[in-house]
Amino acid sequence: MTAADDPADTAATPLMGGLQRRLLLLLLFPFGMLVLVGTWLHYQSAGSAALQQDLLLAKLAPMLGDSVVAAASDAPDATPAGRRGRSAAAGGETAADRANRAAEQALALPRPVLLLAPPVVEFLTQTAGATGYSISSIDGQQLLGDAWLPPMMPVTREPEFISLTQGGVTYRVIAQRVYTAAGELIVQLADGSDARQQWAGTVLSSVLLPNLVLMAVAAVWVRWAVRRALRPLMELKTAVEQRSPRDLSPLAVQATPTEVQPLVQSLNRLFAMVNAQAEAQRRFVADAAHQLRTPIAGLQAQVEAWGQAARHIEKGGAMRLPVEQVMRLRHACRRTSQLANQLLALSRADATTAASQAMQRVDLRALCEAVLAQHLDEALARHIDLGLDAQPAQTDGHEWLLRELLINLVDNALRYTPAHSSVTVRCGVKDGQPFLAVEDNGPGIEPAERARVLQRFYRVPGTQAEGNGLGLAIADEIARAHATQLQLEPASGGQGLRVSVLFKRG
Repeated sequence: MTAADDPADTAATPLMGGLQRRLLLLLLFPFGMLVLVGTWLHYQSAGSAALQQDLLLAKLAPMLGDSVVAAASDAPDATPAGRRGRSAAAGGETAADRANRAAEQALALPRPVLLLAPPVVEFLTQTAGATGYSISSIDGQQLLGDAWLPPMMPVTREPEFISLTQGGVTYRVIAQRVYTAAGELIVQLADGSDARQQWAGTVLSSVLLPNLVLMAVAAVWVRWAVRRALRPLMELKTAVEQRSPRDLSPLAVQATPTEVQPLVQSLNRLFAMVNAQAEAQRRFVADAAHQLRTPIAGLQAQVEAWGQAARHIEKGGAMRLPVEQVMRLRHACRRTSQLANQLLALSRADATTAASQAMQRVDLRALCEAVLAQHLDEALARHIDLGLDAQPAQTDGHEWLLRELLINLVDNALRYTPAHSSVTVRCGVKDGQPFLAVEDNGPGIEPAERARVLQRFYRVPGTQAEGNGLGLAIADEIARAHATQLQLEPASGGQGLRVSVLFKRG
């Protein structure tokens, strides 16, 4: 299997790919903005340099005009070309003759005497090959300078600028009418170092290309750096995946990077909670099996006795079904049924299970009336006065769980209260908090035992009444599912027990 087929690498790809994309975006976006700002600044710098060049050309153009110190001494008609022109005019001339004569006249134009000023000389010589000049007459005929400069005819005495390309070089050209010693002439200066005209090429070589190379290097570096930085996280992921489902031991916090330690600590807390819950489930199963063993063994013994009696009848013996055995069998069946119901209620009262269901508005007064009617016959059979003191009260909760809570409290009071005693079911609002309470005038529970009776399958030593030690544990589990808990206090008369639940303010 190749490295590309490694399941760990495949599983890590979405996480690393997402971080890489985010980091690349966060890093390359500022780079791109810097490139744009650098390009804009470069253009502004080129514009400033070009403006300075325009100012320099505007300063040198009058100096070039002042460099004309005198006109030529020969008149145009004193030249040989002029004499040939006159003779040709006297005897007639052809078109070819006229063309030749125009060329000769152009070459034979009087050229002014030029003595260049030092600043103009310095300008023309410091960038040889990238500068040029021209002096022309006002009708556009060039008298001195570079022939490649096109004639320009300014209509005013203000300088005029143009840009032109010659030999692959972009020139900035100024043309201006000036008064010279040879009369009014047109002077031109050309500068091929115009930064604004060449900024596109320079920005590509000095700004864009280096930054693009830097961005490419940064992308490769970020990808490598992310993979290396996430290696401890990938190792942590692999360590968790390779664990056995029963291995809930904490992870080593110090072996992980500082940024990952909060995640590891959260995982350790989760492992501890799951481990505690699993341990509670194991204890619950062990306790339930232990508690079920006794009634099932008694039930089995009674069934065996009935089996022996049935075999005796088959052999012709007299039919004898003792009442005591029948009552024991009924008692064992009732106790087993009650224990099974309580175990089911305890499982349903689990806070995690209750939290997954939506709460509703519960009328506590109606709930008390319904539970009271359900236990009246049992109270009469035990010769117990079962009363109701219900005031209007409502709370948010799970009605089926609150019904189970109140049933267990009433059943627990009836079971452990002696005959000819009283049990009162109460509900109402106390200090703005709805409450449920069951109060009796029985023997009560010692303060040292009140915390332990909320544990599953715990019974106060010396208790003679039948029970499994689950009634109060179930009620407390339901109370915790409603973000509260049972309160065990002495009864209002000083004798007996009052078990109450205070709910959150509605």
